[in-house]
Amino acid sequence: QVQLVESGGGLVQPGGSLRLSCAASGTDIFSAYVMTWYRQAPGKQRELVAKINPGPASPTTYANSAKGRFTISRDNAQNTVYLQMNSLKPEDTAVYYCNANRDIWHSYWGQGTQVTVSS
Repeated sequence: QVQLVESGGGLVQPGGSLRLSCAASGTDIFSAYVMTWYRQAPGKQRELVAKINPGPASPTTYANSAKGRFTISRDNAQNTVYLQMNSLKPEDTAVYYCNANRDIWHSYWGQGTQVTVSS
């Protein structure tokens, strides 16, 4: 069973930055997982923010709202995935969740971390 723990959320002013971390434990093959950041704002559905695939090139995918502002990265030696968020906007306010997925039988979620962008 993989456990995921997100951290790094908080309150930040518009235009500010935050770096979220998601630390995985309970697996020796973290590098094989597709790691994805999702977010869910109040009253809205959970949406994909950014995804990073396994492999040496680690291809990434971003939601249109995140392109050019957010960067996802992974450190397989530390079993951790990061989300660097710059130029934050009030509409980025949400609970951010980390997901690890290897196949239909191995998909895990963290508990989420709150990001609030407000002046």
